[in-house]
Amino acid sequence: MPRRAKELVEQRDAWLNPPGASEAELKKRTLTNLYNQRPTWLDLAHKKLDAAVFDAYGWPHGLSDGEILERLLALNLERAGQRPSPSP
Repeated sequence: MPRRAKELVEQRDAWLNPPGASEAELKKRTLTNLYNQRPTWLDLAHKKLDAAVFDAYGWPHGLSDGEILERLLALNLERAGQRPSPSP
């Protein structure tokens, strides 16, 4: 997982600060603009990182956001020594 996170950071940094870019160009290269454009390479990097995180937790790929939040809450409560309440 650390390798995938590092790759994502390196790719974003390369986009944010390309060699030879003028100051005016750099001002346009913000994380907001990058994520609004969501180029294919960025989407792929996030998918690879997501897959590495799922693997690290031993979770199946393709969980919904709600399922991920439920699992994270359960882990958090477990570590805090509490039991999660049943889902409605």
